[in-house]
Amino acid sequence: MPTYEYRCEKCGRFEEFQRITDDPLKTCPRCGGPVKRLISSNVSIIFKGSGFYTTDNRSKEYKEQAKKENEATTSTSSTAASSAAH
Repeated sequence: MPTYEYRCEKCGRFEEFQRITDDPLKTCPRCGGPVKRLISSNVSIIFKGSGFYTTDNRSKEYKEQAKKENEATTSTSSTAASSAAH
């Protein structure tokens, strides 16, 4: 569940765990005063690797094996294409 940040006119700032589908709070859970939901900078996203694809973080062995398989597929399809042309 996401964490939303609110500002109470009486208490100050606080955070609340809510579902995305929940309506924003209208009153402070501590004092009952009016609250306003803030735009939060509390983002916990971590991007690893050089890009945003799941294959970017594969092991070296996996990448080498995939390269060999790709080369084998390419060579058999080019051989088949040259045989069909004759």
